[in-house]
Amino acid sequence: MSNLSYITPSDTSPWHTYLSQVDRVVPYLGPLARWAETLKRPKRALIVDVPIEMDDGSVRHFEGFRVQHNLSRGPGKGGVRYHPDVTLEEVMALSAWMTIKCAGVGLPYGGAKGGIRVDPKLLSQKELERMTRRYTSEIGIIIGPQRDIPAPDVNTNGQIMAWMMDTYSMNTGSTATGVVTGKPIHLGGSLGRVKATGRGVFVTGREAARRLGLKLDGARVAVQGFGNVGSAAAELFVGAGAKIVAVQDHTGTIANRDGFDMQGLMATVRRDGGVGNFKEAERIDGEAFWDVDCDILIPAALEGVITETRAKRIKAKLVLEGANGPTLPEADDVMRDRGILVVPDVICNAGGVTVSYFEWVQDFSSFFWSEDEINVRLDKIMVDALKKIWDTADHHKITLRTATFAVACERILIAREERGLYP
Repeated sequence: MSNLSYITPSDTSPWHTYLSQVDRVVPYLGPLARWAETLKRPKRALIVDVPIEMDDGSVRHFEGFRVQHNLSRGPGKGGVRYHPDVTLEEVMALSAWMTIKCAGVGLPYGGAKGGIRVDPKLLSQKELERMTRRYTSEIGIIIGPQRDIPAPDVNTNGQIMAWMMDTYSMNTGSTATGVVTGKPIHLGGSLGRVKATGRGVFVTGREAARRLGLKLDGARVAVQGFGNVGSAAAELFVGAGAKIVAVQDHTGTIANRDGFDMQGLMATVRRDGGVGNFKEAERIDGEAFWDVDCDILIPAALEGVITETRAKRIKAKLVLEGANGPTLPEADDVMRDRGILVVPDVICNAGGVTVSYFEWVQDFSSFFWSEDEINVRLDKIMVDALKKIWDTADHHKITLRTATFAVACERILIAREERGLYP
């Protein structure tokens, strides 16, 4: 358990899940294990008050966070989420997973994450802008193109990144396009960024399916969470011949064993903001989603959804973690024992941060690549990273999650050791 005084993790909390994952990898670190405690403590955690004037003239205060977990391999990198359940502990865990993710795919970044405890749907566009700009000003003391580079996450998007970039630029007196990624194209954003996380889920899923001897043509896929990541991955799987047989999001759970018409489903999502009103499907109970007959399951919503109980019911042969931290440690053990292959979040959804890296590089050079170039480079980085992880898993006879942590933690701790302790 964590011995940090400022949080009290429960057995199902994200930070507890992360610490359990670190504990499992320590036996494979050899002499580097002496530095393992580094991984269990965030380097820096900033809590800020975000006061804004509402449209009705009242003043409201929101809690904001930015955590830099580890900067041994480079500047911090990680998203900003707006959600009513955001806590310091959750942001710490997400920043730690970013550390592992960046190291796992070999990007020159450390892990960071940010968030505001708010339901953005209850704010007007102007209130959202004022909140974003105030939050950016408050965390401006620790972010920057060479220090910590935010990006979109749950309930944030290109427009919010544009406000963040503009606020930081106004405060520093020069246009700093590289301070955030996931920006609109006109402001130094990268082609391919919006669908990059979903593409990474598809690429790692394609490679894993090939290893399992599972044909994507005709494969049945169930997707939990149908936002940016889930919908992009679903479209790519359908393009490869698979069929989407169940989808769950905040508006409802729908199923159709013959597969959905993706064009119709996407049109419904664009119109309603969710899948709940899609006509060509059966509405089922939310908990029944975990009993759906499928070959591939993609949890692409929030953390902690695959519990031990649900893991015993999953019918899929392959689980692709589009979300961060969707599986509790006990559920990991259940799926391993049942022979279900889990491609963990820290490699599966690393497509987003990889193309964020491309965006950052393009901003520094003011030279931009075509979408085809970006997708080819993304594919190569993801495939090469997964091969190294798979070789490690086979060598030690461990799960892909522990293998990803082994590869990543070795890289992080070698950097820590080579840099040494200052002073």
